[in-house]
Order: sequence, then structure tokens, then C-alpha cells
Amino acid sequence: MSLTWFARLAWASALAALMWCAAANAKSLTAVSWGGSYARAWAKGCHEAFTAETGIEVRLEDYNGGLAQLRAQVGAGAVHWDVISMEFADAMTGCDEGLLEVLDFELPLGANGESPEDDFYPETMGECGIGTLFYSTIYAYHADHFKERKPETIADFFDLEAFPGRRGMRRIPAVNLEFALMADGVPRDEVYATLDTPEGVSRAFRKLDTIKDQVVWWETGAQPPQMLADGEVVMTTAFNGRIFNAQILEKQPFTIVWDGQILDTGQLVIAAGAPNLEAARKFLAFAARPESMAGVGRYIAYAPVRRSGMDLISVHAETGVEMAPHMPTANAASALRNDWRWWSDNMDEMNERFSAWLAR
Repeated sequence: MSLTWFARLAWASALAALMWCAAANAKSLTAVSWGGSYARAWAKGCHEAFTAETGIEVRLEDYNGGLAQLRAQVGAGAVHWDVISMEFADAMTGCDEGLLEVLDFELPLGANGESPEDDFYPETMGECGIGTLFYSTIYAYHADHFKERKPETIADFFDLEAFPGRRGMRRIPAVNLEFALMADGVPRDEVYATLDTPEGVSRAFRKLDTIKDQVVWWETGAQPPQMLADGEVVMTTAFNGRIFNAQILEKQPFTIVWDGQILDTGQLVIAAGAPNLEAARKFLAFAARPESMAGVGRYIAYAPVRRSGMDLISVHAETGVEMAPHMPTANAASALRNDWRWWSDNMDEMNERFSAWLAR
């Protein structure tokens, strides 16, 4: 063997050691979320405090949800995401597919010393993810378009005769199918049982047919408030926190209709093969604190999934607006809780059917 070969081996070994040390002592991580005011709320309410405590910088990237990008990264063995903000059904599916790291750290106590088991609301935790916040998909309208009679129910969203004008809807089947069935008279507690039948799914698509030619489709959470402000639509489905921020920060004359809202849980997960795994674990443990959840809730109207978190919020950090009345949990009497199990079992089939329906 030549000296050159030994030199190359030594160089490779040194490089591997440096890479291992860098990974073990990572001073940054990549957090992927929904961008816009949501990402800003996390940055101001949680990331800054995490960096101050640990010295680990949080780099932000945006995505539109789903598992396609993560599947591609894991499949190629080239994962560059660390922490991801996910919808609950995607988090459960991703965990089942081995796309996410299984969590193995101890959860922090509540703000008053409560055990995590007592402090977290039920159905907010998963094997691969921690629940951080409650949010709702609602619909909202621009007050300037409705001077007299105003929309009040989910059925009004589908009533083009009484409330003419274009509608905004997210370009996915989830939530739209539930909205359609409730607007067609299905009681909230029967929506998923109805969707569990071929006739129920067909009924939902028939209801969507009634407004299809008046729908403008959106893909990112920042689009609905902009579509309302520009007059592109007169009402639109949206995430409640995005509309809230447009109301109080931009003084937009938008009104949220809570009837029929779909209440869901946001999850934080770690990508399988995350390049900064230990830093990501530290971040999730930090984000699981009620104080961190409350920090986010001071910048956007999404409620903590820990009972001790809500009392820590009080008012909006920048405007002083009382936050409690604007939280989806304060309006839960009109809510349908998203059935993540149903969507985890049926997502691929519904995506295919929705794509075919759009193309017709």
C-alpha cells in the first residue's frame, strides 16, 4: 500500500470524525412549516427563546403540507429537513411509513407542575409527533360584499343564490368533503360515518359540484386573506389564525363564520434521518412546554394543546387584543373534530378521486 493511500484513509477518517462531531454538536436545525404569519408566530413566540436558551439557530423553510417531499428525501437518502409542522393525519401516516423518527424523550411538566398525561388534551399526541396547537379551518367573508344579509352557516357558503360570488377553497379533499356534507344537512356527529360509505362520498362530491364553477383554489395559508382583500373571492375557507391576523394587524373587514369549523391538531415531528437529530429532539422537547405553546398563541389565534398553556397567553403580543375569544377552542360548540384515523386510512383514495373530479 502506498503512502498516498494511507494519507487518503487518514483524511477520510478525519473528515468522518469532524462530520460526526458537527452532527453531535449541531448549532442549527431546519424547521419546515406553513410560512407567512404562521411561521412568524413560531419564530417570535418559540424559536427566539429556544435559540437564546440553547444557542441552536432555527432556519425556516416553507411547504404546503402532505408527505410527497419528505417521501422523496427519505427515499433518496438525502434528508435535509429536521423538524416539520404537520397535519395530524399526515403525521400518523408518515410514522406508519417510517418517514418520521419515533420520539424517545421525556415530556416536560405543565406550567403548575402537572404531569404531561394530565396536562395534554386527549388525542393530541402520536408515537412520532407532539401536539402543539389547536387550529380550525373555517370560512370567512369580506364584510363589504354583504351589506344586508350576512352568511352565518356552513350551508350559506354553498348558497350561490342568496350569497352570489366566487368562493375560495383549498385544493385538497380533506375538509372540503366534510364541509359539503354538513352543508347538505348531515349532522356533525354523522359526517365520518357518512363518508365511510360510497354513497356518502358521492353525496359530498355532488354538493361540491353545485359551486365548482365558482371556486378559486388555494394552496398556501397566506392566499385566502389575500384573495379576500383583492376581491378575487367574496368568501373563502381558511385557517382561522390567518384571518385573525389579517383582521387585527392589517385591519381587514373580514368576518369568520365558525359554524361547521373543522378543529384539528398541529403536530411537530422529526424527519427520519434528520441531519441534526439531537438538535431536533431538543427543539421538540422545548416546543412541548406549555410556555412555548403560549408563546406562539400570543402571535396567532391557535390554542395550546396543554391545559396549563392557555392561561399563559392573555393578549396578543403586538396589539393587546384579548386572545381567548378568538381561539378555535372558544368556539368549539360549532366544531367538527377532524377524524385523523379516517383520513389516514382513506387519504390516497380521496386524493385520486378529488384529482379526477377537478379534471372533469
